[in-house]
Formats: sequence, structure tokens, C-alpha cells
Amino acid sequence: MGQELAKGMAKPGDMLFGRRTWQDFITAWGHATDGNPFTTHMNSATKYVVSRTLEDAGAWQNSILLRGDAVDTVAELKAQPGNDLSINGSASLVRSLHAAGLSDYYTLLIHPLPLGSGARLFEGPAPLAEFELTGSVTTSKGVIIAYYARH
Repeated sequence: MGQELAKGMAKPGDMLFGRRTWQDFITAWGHATDGNPFTTHMNSATKYVVSRTLEDAGAWQNSILLRGDAVDTVAELKAQPGNDLSINGSASLVRSLHAAGLSDYYTLLIHPLPLGSGARLFEGPAPLAEFELTGSVTTSKGVIIAYYARH
């Protein structure tokens, strides 16, 4: 699974986070110096954090605070020239951006672990959006990594 996900990290791109996920990721990656390629990528990438409550984004290098409404600030960011944006986690941010038609691609990791409950990524009202499966990989642990692009 790491090899497949490393392919995506090899492409130039910036990261987009909701406040809570950004703060969680600081704990795991923000101060690590273990030489792991994931650590290097996480720390060197430009990280945009969308928040109405965060005072500043200085706690993690290369982080930029986007204040205000997520849909408005991300739409403005996407309208500017620059790298692609990716989101890891931040389910409520993904839901908001999907509902506003701001999601162009999805990489979904489908784990063979039936929980029966928990938060769903796509729940509640959202506009119909057609995505095409552009590729998939099954890992040795049975995780399916599925790549989708907006039609």
C-alpha cells in the first residue's frame, strides 16, 4: 500500500486540511525527523488549513491558514495558478467541497473491515456528481485503492 500511495506523493501538489485533521497530523508528522519519505513529503509540502477558529498556522512548517468559509476560500485558491490540492482525512471538509462541486478526483482506500457504524464520507444531501473509475490496485492486505475522476 505504501508503494502505491508513494506514487501520488511523488507528484507535485499541495495539501488541504480541516483544522482538526491538521492538528492531528502535526502530532504524527510535524516534528518527525525519521528520514521516512512520507515524513519528508508531509513536512515539505505546502499545507493549507481551512478554519474559522484557528489563530495562526505557525505550528507546522509550510502551513498557510485559510480563514472563513471553506467553500469560498477553497474556490478562491483553486482559481489561482498552482499545484493540485489533495486532502487526507478531513471528512467534513470533503463533504462541503463535494457539495459545492469543488472535488475533481477521489482516491478511496477501501479496507476489508465491516464496522456497521461510524461516519460515512458521503452522507446527507449532495448534488449528483458522476465520477469515472480511472484505476484501482488491490494491496496484499486486501485494501482496494480506487482512483476516480469527475466526468
